[in-house]
Amino acid sequence: MPAAKTARPSGRREALLQAAAEVFFEQGYAATSIDAIIERAGGSKRTIYNEFGNKEGLFLAIVAANVEEALSPLAIEEIEGQDLRKTLNAFGQQLMTLYMSPALIGIYRVAVTEANRFPELVKSFYGQGPGRATSRLAEVLDGARKRGDIRTDDCLRIAGHFVSMIRDNLHLQVVLGLRPPPSDAEAQVAVASVVEVFLNGVQSGPDKLRD
Repeated sequence: MPAAKTARPSGRREALLQAAAEVFFEQGYAATSIDAIIERAGGSKRTIYNEFGNKEGLFLAIVAANVEEALSPLAIEEIEGQDLRKTLNAFGQQLMTLYMSPALIGIYRVAVTEANRFPELVKSFYGQGPGRATSRLAEVLDGARKRGDIRTDDCLRIAGHFVSMIRDNLHLQVVLGLRPPPSDAEAQVAVASVVEVFLNGVQSGPDKLRD
C-alpha cells in the first residue's frame, strides 16, 4: 500500500538519527565515524550520504529534528494575538523542555567541545537552535509591540534576554552534570519566574514593563 511505503523511510530516518545522536554524544563529533554510526544503526554509507550529504549534515539533521519538535507548536499564526503572558509561558515551557532534553544537552556539549575545530558546524548549530528560538520569539514580541502591549525598540534583543533567562544557571548545572534536569514542577516554577521578571521587572515604578 502507498501509505506503508511512505511510513517506512520516515521511521528509518528517525532510527538513524537516534543512533547517530547516541554515537556523537558518546564519542564526540571529531571521533565519530560514519562506520561507527552504521555499526550502531545498520544501513550503508550510501544511504547516509544520499540522505544527509556528510557527517556534518547528519549532525545538523539531529539538531534540526529536535528543535523543530520543540518549536513547531509555537507557529506565529497560531499564537499571534493571544495573551502575552500565556504565550511567554507556553514558549518558555517549550524552551525549557528543549534545552533540558538529553538530546539537546548532548548536542550542546558536542558543540562547545568542537567549537574551535569546527567553527562552521557550531555556527550552523546556533542558527538552527538558539538563534532560531530567539528569532521566533522576536516575531511574537514584535506583534505585541505593534498592539501596544510592550514598549521596546529592539524585539530581537529582548527576545535574546528571555531565552537567556530560561537557560539560566540551571541549564549550565545540567550540562556540567551537577544536577539532573528539572522536574515538570520545577520547570513550571522557573518559567513562571522568568515571565514575571521579564514582563514586570523587579523594581516597582511607573516605567516597568507590563503585558
